[in-house]
Amino acid sequence: MDTITHTLFGLTIYKAINKEEMNKPMKHSLLFTAVIGSQIPDIDVVSKWWDQQGLYLMWHRGITHSVFLVPVWALLLTAVCYLIWKVKDKRIFYTGLLAVFIHNTSDIFNAWGTGYLEPFSNVRLTFGTIPIIDFVVWTIILFGFILSRLRKYPTHQIFKGVGLLIAVHFLLQSAQGFYIYQNVKDQYEQVALSADFVPWNFKVIGKRDQQVEILGATSWGTPKMEIQLQTAEETNLDYLFEENTRARTLYQWAPFVVVVKEQGRLGIYDPRFYRNGQSFLFEYIETH
Repeated sequence: MDTITHTLFGLTIYKAINKEEMNKPMKHSLLFTAVIGSQIPDIDVVSKWWDQQGLYLMWHRGITHSVFLVPVWALLLTAVCYLIWKVKDKRIFYTGLLAVFIHNTSDIFNAWGTGYLEPFSNVRLTFGTIPIIDFVVWTIILFGFILSRLRKYPTHQIFKGVGLLIAVHFLLQSAQGFYIYQNVKDQYEQVALSADFVPWNFKVIGKRDQQVEILGATSWGTPKMEIQLQTAEETNLDYLFEENTRARTLYQWAPFVVVVKEQGRLGIYDPRFYRNGQSFLFEYIETH
């Protein structure tokens, strides 16, 4: 998910806690833990500063997003709260666990995926059933904030409901994506999903021989062809990988790629992010 959504997740967690009997240091600790815990796995973006080998795609959403590091982050946040506010309470640790777990797990649902099982597996786990920026999630949380301002119901109960609605949204989206995937998987050698910004609409990206097809799909209709792409599948890419190390990383990271071999250019791109005639994950070299 994007930074704004992760921040909103953290605020939702904080608002869902009943704080009536808490003092200010405890409230500050919980707010810090919920918001920073909802952001801290993305600390891996600093790896851009020293990436000299084109490995950023593997590092971003890599080990810092591992489910096995969730308690480590929670302990770190608990320790920081003790150092700053002198608060020692197991609820801080549990809030950190929840915040980091939601961050790492929600990112699985995007097409980008995460290294959820690192360091025991370098498989990039991705469902592709939720867009990175999900306006449905924003709307649900905004509705919760508006309702809480009316003060007709306890805030913590409202935001528990907000969390439940978001979970239901993820479930409905993913169930539809799974249904679509099951219906098309036998038509292609490889298939990937990418959720549209419009709810319940998906892109199916299927690869067969020298062709990659992008289809628009819903669970209630027949997938419709949108784009057909040709891939130079038999091309030797060793020279590309030697000259552009980011291309090697992209090849390892993506489920499959489109190979572009044309006069003056050799490259690969991830078709899941193909928009308006190009993919923003495109690595190439100029050839002569």
